[in-house]
Amino acid sequence: MVRTALITGSTSGIGYSIAIAFAQAGYKIMFHGLETNGLEIAKEAAVKYNVETSFSNANLMHPNEVENLVKKTFETFGAVDVLINNAGIQFVSPVDEFPLEKWNSIIAVNLTSAFIASKAVWGGMKKSGFGRIINISSVHGLRASEYKSAYVSSKHGILGLTKVLGLEGAGSNITCNAICPGYVKTPLVEGQIKDQSKAHGLSEEDVIQKVMLKKQAVKEFIPEEKISELALFLAAENSSAITGSSFTLDGGWTSQ
Repeated sequence: MVRTALITGSTSGIGYSIAIAFAQAGYKIMFHGLETNGLEIAKEAAVKYNVETSFSNANLMHPNEVENLVKKTFETFGAVDVLINNAGIQFVSPVDEFPLEKWNSIIAVNLTSAFIASKAVWGGMKKSGFGRIINISSVHGLRASEYKSAYVSSKHGILGLTKVLGLEGAGSNITCNAICPGYVKTPLVEGQIKDQSKAHGLSEEDVIQKVMLKKQAVKEFIPEEKISELALFLAAENSSAITGSSFTLDGGWTSQ
Protein backbone atom coordinates (compact mmCIF):
# COMPACT_ATOMS: atom_id res chain seq x y z
CA MET A 1 0.00 0.00 0.00
CA VAL A 2 1.24 3.46 -0.91
CA ARG A 3 0.90 5.80 2.06
CA THR A 4 0.28 9.56 2.02
CA ALA A 5 2.26 12.06 4.08
CA LEU A 6 1.27 15.65 4.82
CA ILE A 7 4.29 17.65 5.95
CA THR A 8 3.88 21.27 7.03
CA GLY A 9 6.69 23.68 6.24
CA SER A 10 8.10 21.26 3.69
CA THR A 11 9.33 23.57 0.93
CA SER A 12 12.54 24.48 2.79
CA GLY A 13 14.80 23.45 5.66
CA ILE A 14 14.10 20.40 7.80
CA GLY A 15 10.62 19.92 6.35
CA TYR A 16 11.95 19.79 2.78
CA SER A 17 14.57 17.23 3.76
CA ILE A 18 11.86 15.08 5.38
CA ALA A 19 9.56 15.42 2.36
CA ILE A 20 12.28 14.33 -0.04
CA ALA A 21 13.16 11.35 2.15
CA PHE A 22 9.52 10.26 2.21
CA ALA A 23 9.23 10.77 -1.56
CA GLN A 24 12.30 8.59 -2.06
CA ALA A 25 10.57 5.96 0.07
CA GLY A 26 7.55 6.05 -2.26
CA TYR A 27 5.08 8.08 -0.22
CA LYS A 28 2.57 10.42 -1.82
CA ILE A 29 3.45 13.88 -0.53
CA MET A 30 1.43 16.99 0.25
CA PHE A 31 4.03 19.74 0.27
CA HIS A 32 3.25 22.87 2.22
CA GLY A 33 4.95 26.23 2.63
CA LEU A 34 4.83 29.93 1.90
CA GLU A 35 7.61 29.92 -0.69
CA THR A 36 6.49 31.30 -4.06
CA ASN A 37 8.05 28.32 -5.86
CA GLY A 38 6.33 25.71 -3.69
CA LEU A 39 4.34 24.23 -6.56
CA GLU A 40 7.49 23.83 -8.65
CA ILE A 41 9.22 22.10 -5.72
CA ALA A 42 6.35 19.62 -5.46
CA LYS A 43 6.33 18.96 -9.22
CA GLU A 44 10.09 18.41 -9.31
CA ALA A 45 9.84 15.83 -6.53
CA ALA A 46 7.00 14.07 -8.37
CA VAL A 47 9.06 13.72 -11.54
CA LYS A 48 12.35 12.86 -9.84
CA TYR A 49 10.97 10.20 -7.48
CA ASN A 50 7.99 9.02 -9.55
CA VAL A 51 5.44 9.73 -6.82
CA GLU A 52 2.24 11.74 -6.59
CA THR A 53 2.60 15.16 -5.00
CA SER A 54 0.56 18.27 -4.41
CA PHE A 55 1.14 21.64 -2.78
CA SER A 56 -0.64 24.08 -0.48
CA ASN A 57 0.39 27.53 0.71
CA ALA A 58 -2.07 27.57 3.64
CA ASN A 59 -1.33 30.19 6.28
CA LEU A 60 -1.10 28.21 9.50
CA MET A 61 -1.88 31.24 11.62
CA HIS A 62 -5.51 30.85 10.53
CA PRO A 63 -7.36 27.76 11.87
CA ASN A 64 -9.65 27.52 8.83
CA GLU A 65 -6.63 27.36 6.51
CA VAL A 66 -5.10 24.53 8.56
CA GLU A 67 -8.40 22.64 8.27
CA ASN A 68 -8.52 23.32 4.53
CA LEU A 69 -4.96 22.03 4.15
CA VAL A 70 -5.99 18.70 5.66
CA LYS A 71 -9.21 18.66 3.62
CA LYS A 72 -7.27 19.27 0.41
CA THR A 73 -4.92 16.39 1.22
CA PHE A 74 -7.84 14.01 1.78
CA GLU A 75 -9.51 15.19 -1.44
CA THR A 76 -6.30 14.83 -3.45
CA PHE A 77 -5.00 11.51 -2.14
CA GLY A 78 -7.94 9.96 -0.29
CA ALA A 79 -6.11 9.71 3.03
CA VAL A 80 -3.61 11.25 5.40
CA ASP A 81 -1.63 8.32 6.79
CA VAL A 82 1.29 10.35 8.15
CA LEU A 83 1.06 13.91 9.48
CA ILE A 84 4.30 15.68 10.22
CA ASN A 85 3.82 18.96 12.07
CA ASN A 86 7.09 20.64 11.18
CA ALA A 87 6.31 24.29 10.38
CA GLY A 88 7.67 26.78 12.89
CA ILE A 89 8.64 30.41 13.31
CA GLN A 90 10.92 32.18 15.76
CA PHE A 91 11.41 35.60 17.34
CA VAL A 92 14.03 36.60 19.89
CA SER A 93 13.50 39.32 22.49
CA PRO A 94 13.75 39.94 26.26
CA VAL A 95 10.44 39.08 27.92
CA ASP A 96 9.70 42.66 28.95
CA GLU A 97 10.04 43.79 25.34
CA PHE A 98 8.45 40.76 23.69
CA PRO A 99 5.58 41.93 21.43
CA LEU A 100 2.28 40.23 22.16
CA GLU A 101 1.56 39.85 18.45
CA LYS A 102 4.82 37.89 18.04
CA TRP A 103 3.88 35.65 20.96
CA ASN A 104 0.46 34.99 19.43
CA SER A 105 1.92 34.26 15.99
CA ILE A 106 4.51 31.81 17.30
CA ILE A 107 2.00 29.93 19.45
CA ALA A 108 -0.45 29.84 16.52
CA VAL A 109 2.03 28.39 14.00
CA ASN A 110 4.21 26.23 16.26
CA LEU A 111 1.55 24.77 18.55
CA THR A 112 -2.07 25.56 17.70
CA SER A 113 -1.73 24.54 14.04
CA ALA A 114 -0.35 21.16 15.12
CA PHE A 115 -3.39 20.62 17.34
CA ILE A 116 -5.83 21.65 14.59
CA ALA A 117 -4.14 19.49 11.95
CA SER A 118 -3.98 16.50 14.29
CA LYS A 119 -7.66 16.92 15.16
CA ALA A 120 -8.54 17.17 11.47
CA VAL A 121 -6.73 13.95 10.48
CA TRP A 122 -7.82 11.98 13.54
CA GLY A 123 -11.16 10.71 12.24
CA GLY A 124 -9.67 9.44 8.98
CA MET A 125 -6.79 7.73 10.75
CA LYS A 126 -9.15 6.12 13.25
CA LYS A 127 -11.42 4.86 10.48
CA SER A 128 -8.53 3.34 8.51
CA GLY A 129 -6.93 1.81 11.59
CA PHE A 130 -3.58 3.45 10.87
CA GLY A 131 -2.04 6.81 11.66
CA ARG A 132 1.35 8.27 12.40
CA ILE A 133 1.69 11.82 13.74
CA ILE A 134 5.21 13.16 14.12
CA ASN A 135 5.80 16.53 15.73
CA ILE A 136 9.06 18.33 15.08
CA SER A 137 9.77 19.94 18.41
CA SER A 138 13.25 21.08 19.42
CA VAL A 139 15.84 20.72 22.13
CA HIS A 140 14.01 23.81 23.37
CA GLY A 141 11.08 21.55 24.10
CA LEU A 142 13.28 20.13 26.86
CA ARG A 143 15.58 23.00 27.76
CA ALA A 144 15.17 26.77 27.87
CA SER A 145 17.27 29.62 26.51
CA GLU A 146 17.06 33.30 27.23
CA TYR A 147 15.00 35.63 25.01
CA LYS A 148 12.93 32.83 23.42
CA SER A 149 9.87 32.81 25.68
CA ALA A 150 7.32 32.10 22.96
CA TYR A 151 9.39 29.57 21.04
CA VAL A 152 10.38 27.61 24.16
CA SER A 153 6.78 27.66 25.41
CA SER A 154 5.46 26.41 22.06
CA LYS A 155 7.99 23.59 21.86
CA HIS A 156 7.34 22.49 25.45
CA GLY A 157 3.65 22.55 24.57
CA ILE A 158 4.20 20.32 21.54
CA LEU A 159 5.69 17.66 23.79
CA GLY A 160 2.63 17.76 26.02
CA LEU A 161 0.36 17.46 23.00
CA THR A 162 2.46 14.54 21.75
CA LYS A 163 1.93 12.62 24.99
CA VAL A 164 -1.83 13.21 25.02
CA LEU A 165 -2.27 12.13 21.39
CA GLY A 166 -0.09 9.10 22.02
CA LEU A 167 -2.42 8.02 24.81
CA GLU A 168 -5.63 8.76 22.92
CA GLY A 169 -4.52 6.97 19.77
CA ALA A 170 -3.28 3.84 21.50
CA GLY A 171 -6.38 1.76 20.76
CA SER A 172 -6.60 2.76 17.11
CA ASN A 173 -3.05 2.15 15.85
CA ILE A 174 -2.46 5.92 15.80
CA THR A 175 0.91 6.86 17.22
CA CYS A 176 2.25 10.30 18.02
CA ASN A 177 5.90 11.02 18.69
CA ALA A 178 8.17 14.05 18.72
CA ILE A 179 11.66 14.70 17.41
CA CYS A 180 13.77 17.23 19.32
CA PRO A 181 16.77 18.38 17.26
CA GLY A 182 19.56 20.64 18.37
CA TYR A 183 20.80 23.25 15.91
CA VAL A 184 20.39 22.27 12.27
CA LYS A 185 22.05 24.42 9.61
CA THR A 186 18.93 25.48 7.76
CA PRO A 187 18.54 28.79 5.87
CA LEU A 188 16.78 30.14 8.99
CA VAL A 189 19.77 29.30 11.20
CA GLU A 190 22.23 30.65 8.64
CA GLY A 191 20.37 33.95 8.86
CA GLN A 192 20.63 33.86 12.66
CA ILE A 193 24.38 33.28 12.41
CA LYS A 194 24.79 36.40 10.29
CA ASP A 195 22.54 38.46 12.58
CA GLN A 196 24.34 37.39 15.74
CA SER A 197 27.71 37.97 14.12
CA LYS A 198 26.78 41.59 13.47
CA ALA A 199 25.05 42.08 16.83
CA HIS A 200 27.90 40.70 18.96
CA GLY A 201 30.88 41.69 16.81
CA LEU A 202 31.95 38.06 16.47
CA SER A 203 33.07 36.10 13.45
CA GLU A 204 30.47 33.72 12.09
CA GLU A 205 32.62 30.75 13.19
CA ASP A 206 32.75 32.14 16.74
CA VAL A 207 28.97 32.52 16.71
CA ILE A 208 28.65 28.88 15.69
CA GLN A 209 31.10 27.48 18.24
CA LYS A 210 30.75 29.89 21.18
CA VAL A 211 27.06 30.76 20.98
CA MET A 212 25.00 28.26 19.02
CA LEU A 213 26.83 25.00 19.71
CA LYS A 214 28.06 26.01 23.16
CA LYS A 215 25.66 23.67 24.98
CA GLN A 216 26.17 20.70 22.64
CA ALA A 217 28.85 18.19 23.56
CA VAL A 218 29.29 17.38 19.87
CA LYS A 219 30.22 20.70 18.29
CA GLU A 220 28.55 20.05 14.97
CA PHE A 221 25.20 20.94 13.46
CA ILE A 222 22.66 18.12 13.40
CA PRO A 223 22.47 16.72 9.84
CA GLU A 224 19.00 17.12 8.31
CA GLU A 225 19.09 13.59 6.92
CA LYS A 226 19.32 12.14 10.45
CA ILE A 227 16.01 13.78 11.32
CA SER A 228 14.49 12.42 8.11
CA GLU A 229 15.71 8.89 8.88
CA LEU A 230 14.16 9.01 12.33
CA ALA A 231 10.88 10.35 10.93
CA LEU A 232 10.73 7.48 8.42
CA PHE A 233 11.31 4.99 11.22
CA LEU A 234 8.53 6.48 13.35
CA ALA A 235 6.15 6.44 10.36
CA ALA A 236 6.70 2.77 9.65
CA GLU A 237 4.14 0.00 10.03
CA ASN A 238 6.20 -1.74 12.71
CA SER A 239 6.57 1.33 14.95
CA SER A 240 3.15 0.85 16.55
CA ALA A 241 4.58 0.25 20.04
CA ILE A 242 6.42 3.57 20.01
CA THR A 243 4.09 6.41 20.99
CA GLY A 244 3.93 9.45 23.22
CA SER A 245 7.72 9.62 23.16
CA SER A 246 10.28 12.33 22.43
CA PHE A 247 13.53 11.59 20.64
CA THR A 248 16.53 13.90 21.00
CA LEU A 249 19.05 14.55 18.25
CA ASP A 250 20.93 17.22 20.12
CA GLY A 251 24.63 16.39 20.18
CA GLY A 252 24.46 15.67 23.91
CA TRP A 253 22.87 19.03 24.89
CA THR A 254 20.27 17.49 27.22
CA SER A 255 22.78 15.08 28.77
CA GLN A 256 24.32 17.94 30.74
